[in-house]
Amino acid sequence: MRMGKAMLAAGRGLVLSVLTLVVSVALFTVTVVSLSLIPIGVGLFTTPALLRVVRRYADYRRRLTGRWGGLTVPSPYRPLPADPPSGLKGQPKLCFLLLNDPATWRDLLWLLVDQLAGGLLAAVPPGLILQGLFGSVLAAGVWKPIVDADGTYWYEFLPIDSQSDANLAAGLGAVFIAIGLFFGPAILNANFRMSRALLAPTPKMVLAARVERLTETRHNAVDTSAAELRRIERDLHDGAQARLVAMGMSLGAIEALIEKDPAKAKQMVAAARTNSAEALAELRDLVRGIHPPVLAERGLGDAVKALALRMQLRVEVGVELPGRFPEPVESAAYFAVSEILTNAAKHSGADQAWLDVSYEAGALRITVTDDGQGGADLSAGSGLRGIERRLGAFDGILAVRSPIGGPTMVTMEIPCAPTALKG
Repeated sequence: MRMGKAMLAAGRGLVLSVLTLVVSVALFTVTVVSLSLIPIGVGLFTTPALLRVVRRYADYRRRLTGRWGGLTVPSPYRPLPADPPSGLKGQPKLCFLLLNDPATWRDLLWLLVDQLAGGLLAAVPPGLILQGLFGSVLAAGVWKPIVDADGTYWYEFLPIDSQSDANLAAGLGAVFIAIGLFFGPAILNANFRMSRALLAPTPKMVLAARVERLTETRHNAVDTSAAELRRIERDLHDGAQARLVAMGMSLGAIEALIEKDPAKAKQMVAAARTNSAEALAELRDLVRGIHPPVLAERGLGDAVKALALRMQLRVEVGVELPGRFPEPVESAAYFAVSEILTNAAKHSGADQAWLDVSYEAGALRITVTDDGQGGADLSAGSGLRGIERRLGAFDGILAVRSPIGGPTMVTMEIPCAPTALKG
């Protein structure tokens, strides 16, 4: 097992050293030349394309560091505008956008260090093994034609001009192989740690991204709240308010008719009673849309179970929660589930859905799966984008997997902590 791991490290080191020698050196050289041409204008048009290639290569090395080194390396780049500059005229603006990102310069620093130190670290394990194998080859008789052609041959610090000398070279080669196999994984891990140190975002970059994210989610929360207030105002104006106004007019007419035409007044009283019941039902629906009573009284688990019972499609619900959570978190999660289940019932053609709600690793995790036709796209629909904005106010995330033909799986995570545990 240890031997296999050592040989795997040597093979990976060989791949990394070739990548460094071919790709890192070439990219660094060409990019630096392009940057030097910016003052005369040529670099404004060549640099954006080169920097994008550098980013793709750096992202590839980040993934390689994760797969081979077991070290997570997040992407540090600032997001480009939703509609980035394009075309020939947009290249200078795009160039300055990329150059203003600190991650661009860290990528270039990494390319420089990678070709100097990284390539050396990666080449040591396979180099030692290959050099050791060559010592064994010398002892097999290869030393004789070499010495006959060029005289004494030096294998490291050993002069080779006889079989006994070649046998010593084989022994030294065995030492090289042992060192390469024993220390190879640790040496390669040093390469991965060096890459992570330069390719991962710095604390300052993480803080800047965090501030930008919070600013964006704050604006989204304000916009969502304003839209919700407009919806409540519209529902009150078109629904309960209109009915109450009609009831007021009916009561005025009843007051005038109660002595002249008691029968007609009685009919109008019955109609007013019906309108009052409908107005009350609309107000209850409106209140339920703002904050369902079952959510306030029983918590998220019972609220989503009650919600599932009202859906047009069958919903299997699994809930494993340690207790209650902050009211804003429960509300956001509840309405997100409501929106997703409603979309599944209306648009997916699904017959059944599965809802799982749990709390894992400091986050509320919700998964909704349906057996519909699939094709849901986070970037295309306003409904899913609205859910993403709602969750973003709590640093939550939304992931959608919906291949054509189904099934669709929507996963949500909201970082939070329980406010009250189950008794």
